[in-house]
Amino acid sequence: MPQALVRASDLLLPTRATSGRGQYFIQTWGCQMNEEDSVQMARYLEEAGFAPARTLRDAQVVLLNTCSVRSKPEQKAFSMLGEVGLLKREKPELIVGVCGCMAQLRSDEIKRRAPFVDFVIGTGQVATLPGLVEEAAQARKFRTRLGLPERKGAVVTDVPRRIAPPTGSSAGWGKLKAFVPIQYGCDKFCTFCIVPTTRGRERSRPTEDIVGEVRQLAQRGAKEVTLLGQTVNSYGRNLAEGRVPFSKLLWLLAGISGLERIRYTSPYPRDFKEDLIECIRECPQVMEHVHLPLQSGDDEVLKEMRRQYTLASFAQILESLRVAVPDLGVTTDLIVGFPGETEEMFWHTMAAVERFQFDGAFMFAYSPRPGTPAADREQVPGPVKKRRLLELIELQTSITLRRNESRVGKVLEVLVEGPSRKNPTRFEGYSREFTMVHFPGDPEQIGRLVRVEATAAHLWGVSGRIVEGA
Repeated sequence: MPQALVRASDLLLPTRATSGRGQYFIQTWGCQMNEEDSVQMARYLEEAGFAPARTLRDAQVVLLNTCSVRSKPEQKAFSMLGEVGLLKREKPELIVGVCGCMAQLRSDEIKRRAPFVDFVIGTGQVATLPGLVEEAAQARKFRTRLGLPERKGAVVTDVPRRIAPPTGSSAGWGKLKAFVPIQYGCDKFCTFCIVPTTRGRERSRPTEDIVGEVRQLAQRGAKEVTLLGQTVNSYGRNLAEGRVPFSKLLWLLAGISGLERIRYTSPYPRDFKEDLIECIRECPQVMEHVHLPLQSGDDEVLKEMRRQYTLASFAQILESLRVAVPDLGVTTDLIVGFPGETEEMFWHTMAAVERFQFDGAFMFAYSPRPGTPAADREQVPGPVKKRRLLELIELQTSITLRRNESRVGKVLEVLVEGPSRKNPTRFEGYSREFTMVHFPGDPEQIGRLVRVEATAAHLWGVSGRIVEGA
C-alpha cells in the first residue's frame, strides 16, 4: 500500500469540555486541505462556545466535510448522511451541515436525498459557519453558501479568513506538527480533476499572514509545518504585494525561531525551478522529501490528462532533484485506467515506475468525475482498471521495500512523535526523507530530534536504535 503523507490524528484530537452551547462532531474525508478546513471549522465553533464531542450521538452540531476527488468518498458521505438522518429523528434539534467539495458540487442533490440537512457550505465559505449555525437554531430552512472568487484579474485578495483558536481550544494548536494552507484553488484544469471547480481559481495567502501563523505555531510548540496547496510550488503568482517565489517563502519560514522542519505538498512537476531545488539542497529546515505526482508514464495519456509535462521532462526534473539531493525521498501519485489507456500505455507507466524507483505512491484506478472532460470519454472497463491497479501496486510494493532496505545501516534524523501505533512499546517518527522509523525510546524524547540507525526494513518503513550521544 502507498505511504500516507498525513494522518487525520495529526490534526485534531478532540477532548471533552463543558459548554453551555453544546458540542460538535466533524467527520472529514479527503485531502490535507480538507483536514485543515475541518480544523478551521472546529475553531469557529469553539469561538462560538461549542465544545468537541467524542461521539456522533453526543453532538448538537454535526458537520460532514466531504471530498469529490473520487466517487468512493462521496458514497461514504451519503451513507453517513443516512445514519445522521436516523439520529435526527431521535433528536429533532440536531443541526446538520454538509461542507467541502461535494457540498460545492451537489447541493441540490444533498437537499433532495437528505432533506433534514440544515445547510451546505462550499470550500470558500467556511467563515460563514457560525452564522449558519445560529440561523439553523432559530429557524429550520435549507441554506447554502457556495460563493467562490471570479476567474478574472491578475491580483486576487479573496482568500479564506483563518482564525487562531480560542483559549483552551483543542483545534490544531500545541502539537508537534501543523498544517498551514498557503494557497487555495487551482488553475491547471487537468481533464480528470474536479478541484478547479470545487475550490476555484488559484490564489495565494499574503506572505506576512503565513509567516505570522507559522511563528505562532512555533511559539506554541510546533517543530514541523507542512505547507498546503493544490500546486504548492506555484505559490505567490497573484499577490497584491507582488510576485513572491515559493523558494523565498521557504527561506523566510526557515528563519523562524523554534521551527525545525518544513515540508510541503503537493508540488506540480513543471513548476520545479532551479531556485527551489537549490533551497531544498541548502536550507537545513526544508526536508529532503518531494511528493512529485507523475499520474501516468505514457506521453499520450499525459497529453489527454492535460498535464503540462512529458515523461522526458518529468525525468529531467527528477534527475535534477536527485543530483542536488542524493538521499532525496520521492513519492508520487499514479492513475491507471484513464479513458483511452491501452495495454501498451499502461506498461509504459509500469516501466516508468520501475525506472524512477519511487519510495511510495498513492495509486488509484481512474474514477470519472461528472463535469470534467475525461468523464465524457469512452471508459476503460472496470475489471481491466482493477487488474492494472493490482499489478501496479504489486510492483510499487516491491520497490518500496527495496528502497527501505537501502536505508538499513544508515543513521537517520527523526522527530520523535510518540509511541508507535503498531507497537506501543516502541516510539516512532519520520526521517527527513519521510521514512517512518520505529525504535526503543523514552517519553522524554518526544518532540526532540534524535539520530536513529536503521537496522531492519519493512514495507511501512524501518526499525532501528538510537545512536549513543544523539
